[in-house]
Amino acid sequence: MTICPLYAAVLALIFVFLSFRTIRLRRSRKVGVGTGDVPELTKAIRVHSNFAEYMPMAILLLAFAELQAALPDAVIHGLFIALILGRLIHAYGVSQVEENYRFRVCGMILTFMPILTVSLALIVNCI
Repeated sequence: MTICPLYAAVLALIFVFLSFRTIRLRRSRKVGVGTGDVPELTKAIRVHSNFAEYMPMAILLLAFAELQAALPDAVIHGLFIALILGRLIHAYGVSQVEENYRFRVCGMILTFMPILTVSLALIVNCI
């Protein structure tokens, strides 16, 4: 398995970036726990949490697909790229003070598309 570790590492770096951004906001606004009713911190926490909620399942499913050769390598690369783009677009959109929901929607589509695609491929591969 050589595809999944590369993209999992890239996604981990994005996760660390989002973590540091949340920590920086907490420190600058002096908020130890919760959001402190700081809208910018609330958004940063949700972006970070949303990333943490979706990525484990997506990475795991794509790893299974690579291990089972359920999809061609080029498709797995494409799905990981879509996932990364989706998470970056979503993070950007949700982080804006005046959010443009098109970024959130586009980001979620690019997140759900790989998860749904690989889920169906794994089901078909197992039948």
